[in-house]
Amino acid sequence: MRFGTVGSPKSTPPKPGGSIGAIIRLAEMELNALELGWVQSVRVSEETCSVIKHKSNELNIAISVHAPYFINLNGDDTEWPKSRKRLYDAAFFGFLAGATDIIFHPGSYFGNPSAEVLKTAIPRLKSVSDELRKNEIHVTLRPETMGKAAMLGSVEDTLAMSREIENVLPCLDFAHLFARSGDGKLNDQTSWEVILAEYARTLGKDSLKHLHIHLSGIEYGPKGEKNHLPARDSELDFSALFKALRKNDCDGRILCESPILEEDALYFKELWTSI
Repeated sequence: MRFGTVGSPKSTPPKPGGSIGAIIRLAEMELNALELGWVQSVRVSEETCSVIKHKSNELNIAISVHAPYFINLNGDDTEWPKSRKRLYDAAFFGFLAGATDIIFHPGSYFGNPSAEVLKTAIPRLKSVSDELRKNEIHVTLRPETMGKAAMLGSVEDTLAMSREIENVLPCLDFAHLFARSGDGKLNDQTSWEVILAEYARTLGKDSLKHLHIHLSGIEYGPKGEKNHLPARDSELDFSALFKALRKNDCDGRILCESPILEEDALYFKELWTSI
């Protein structure tokens, strides 16, 4: 299992700074994964991407990208072309930067049933995946599990997309899943094992060797996620989660999104090692 941060570690020095500084800092801390936080927009040159790819290969830092927040597979006909371009651009430039996985928020139900929304979302996502393959951009698109019940992004949603579309797999945000129901009940080893079993049934047991996980502490209310928290300030039982992952022989990456990025990434790494 690789460990790292979503975005640059807080302790990244001003020089060289940016993604290169983040890669160097992660390597210094013996962390080995970075999710580039292109969450507002994709504004990066091909030259910069080439430098990121070279430095990450040199220091053995696995790269992924968090695409802009403003993507909605269920947007109206005016909004969808903009969302599509944001997702495609994140994949195109991410691939040039050496990223293997492109994480994105899949959107909103807008009050409609999941099954109806997926009838729109799946063909749209498939069109992006098909175009990327046609242009030989070899990345995995990962719809993220979301922390509010009103958002497209349950485990079932992301598995349905992944089952139907080549080169699509979930990004499992376990903090979001813990918060999504609003009651905090999804917080024991058995519950996590049920989710992992469904993941394996849907996508094959080997899929558990290539997980892409987001993790942090989290505050929640009746409608789900409120804020990310430091791990130790959260009710989420990380030990139970890691025992479920270990019991199912899971591998992949765990990317920390807590307010104290590298501190909690190192905590997760230590906890995983102990288990």
